[in-house]
Amino acid sequence: MNDLLHYHRRLHKELYNAAVSNRITSYKKFGKSVSYFDQQNCLPDFKEVWTEYKQINSQSLQSTLKRVDLAFQRFFKGLGGYPKFKSIRRYSGWSYPSFTGWKCHSTGDNGYLELAKIGSIQMRGKSRLWGHPKALDIVHRNGKWYASIVLDVDDEMLRSSRKTDSGVVAIDLGCNDAIAWTNGEENGLISAPRFFRNAEKKIKQLSKAKRRKRSPNYKKRQKASRRWKKVQSRISKL
Repeated sequence: MNDLLHYHRRLHKELYNAAVSNRITSYKKFGKSVSYFDQQNCLPDFKEVWTEYKQINSQSLQSTLKRVDLAFQRFFKGLGGYPKFKSIRRYSGWSYPSFTGWKCHSTGDNGYLELAKIGSIQMRGKSRLWGHPKALDIVHRNGKWYASIVLDVDDEMLRSSRKTDSGVVAIDLGCNDAIAWTNGEENGLISAPRFFRNAEKKIKQLSKAKRRKRSPNYKKRQKASRRWKKVQSRISKL
């Protein structure tokens, strides 16, 4: 199952890079801009040549092309850098923009996720509210797979989910203390958790182990050793 997920992730990454290359080549060589709809309309012909993409949901492929379009729009608006080709380690996952190609068999407490052409995956965790699943993102981070599900929640259930009193509470976010609050009569402080500071010693110990192993050097096209990757994975999880 894990190999299938990585295989689909790699196919989406290659489609993303192909779409970026298509836009760059079309503009530099022919002076013609390529839009999202141009690339979307080419998907049927694309899948006839690259037959492995036939097993992937069409709307999921369109979502990957939409991600390319948004990257170029951000660049043209001055909100981001020029879109670059992505390596597999910088491409976290893919999306299902609508309720096709997947099913969620859950009522908000555990359950399993059914992905077309991949299979059924056990889910862990409990949501505060549950509704009708509408969209799904599959993300790979620190060696684990995550599912982010967009839900259509009933308005009445949403209103009654968090009951508050009629009073007013003022809060202030800070660095030394996470939150300072007052309701006019009582005051309080919530200390900052300092996750990084508490784990800093362990991170330094693991980082020392990395120095004795071959690190990646992308300018020299030198790949990281397997032992370096294992230590880096432990640091990321920590």
